[in-house]
Amino acid sequence: MRYQDIPGLSHVKNHLVKSVQSGKVHHAQLFSGKEGALNLQLALAYAMYLHCENRTQDACGTCPACLKSVKHVHPDTHFVFPVSNIKNEKDAEKFKAEILKQWRSFLLEEPIGNFDDWTNYYGGENKQAIISKESSRDIIRNLALRPFESLFKVMIIWKPESMHASASNGILKILEEPANNTVFILVSNAADQLLPTILSRTQQIKVPLLSDDELEEELTKRTECDSSKISKIVQQAEGNLNLALRLTDSAENGYEETFTNWMRTCYERKYGELVQLAEEFHGYDKLDQKNFLNYSLNSLREVILELADAGQIHRSRDQELKFVQDFSKIMSIPKVDKATRLVNDAGYYLERNGSAKMIFLDLSLQLSNIINPK
Repeated sequence: MRYQDIPGLSHVKNHLVKSVQSGKVHHAQLFSGKEGALNLQLALAYAMYLHCENRTQDACGTCPACLKSVKHVHPDTHFVFPVSNIKNEKDAEKFKAEILKQWRSFLLEEPIGNFDDWTNYYGGENKQAIISKESSRDIIRNLALRPFESLFKVMIIWKPESMHASASNGILKILEEPANNTVFILVSNAADQLLPTILSRTQQIKVPLLSDDELEEELTKRTECDSSKISKIVQQAEGNLNLALRLTDSAENGYEETFTNWMRTCYERKYGELVQLAEEFHGYDKLDQKNFLNYSLNSLREVILELADAGQIHRSRDQELKFVQDFSKIMSIPKVDKATRLVNDAGYYLERNGSAKMIFLDLSLQLSNIINPK
């Protein structure tokens, strides 16, 4: 993956290019960004650029090093990533080789995939994925060797926030005193969860989400959606390209009507209908359940803007905006705050494979008490 394959982020790309061209490559860098930021993709492009034999403002894409990097098989790029511990795995080395093969295939087949995509890809969605203590030992072993082909030896650690405590402690010394021409790239969506001692040893590169214009341009290139649908998707995705592409194939068009009906039913305390709605939500696939909750959070944020007299920055339009304006008349900022917390909690429980029917029914009953207290 080259820089040109990643939309937007020109400021970050230019910074990385200049650091290499000036010979000021920091040995430990933290590419941090919110969920949906393209920091893993940027790390892959940066590693490719470091190895490229004919780089200019971007990797050439044609030299032997680039051809290996494109397939994620360059011998001087190493990967550490979260994976479920397989307790009954008899041959640990065989398992490592197989999971690395799956990781490389995942990067090729789902180049903007997220953590959920990865766990679903290798079949670990029902188990906790972590970076184990053994992984820290692998880091030390791999980096003890000199580079095979490149000037640099690159270690990409994806989701370092998922490191077991012993793994985090295990890499502190090598982060502080790495071998010459070793470059650590930590790729995180929750940098605040990292140990302060790790943060202090890394140079932080903040990777923003895409702007609305950048996201709209990318969706226009990648999809056949009309401008009206793209505009709605951009509104909901908020710079998250992975989410935006999924919304092009989801039931997104029905979210507006469903959310409106759900809130009205909660307000009217029609408990029988809330049970039926919970059944409907239970019938959604997991992706649509998550996307609907994201849509709900976005709508609640729009209500906050209306209550705060900040209508000039509304993202809602037409009927959505009319509902937001009407809904805000029976809401208050404390009510919206409580509702937002409940919706966030529901998403957390869904991630941990709770019963969607029970989660949505409980959420509906609690929202009913908030929206229209007795």
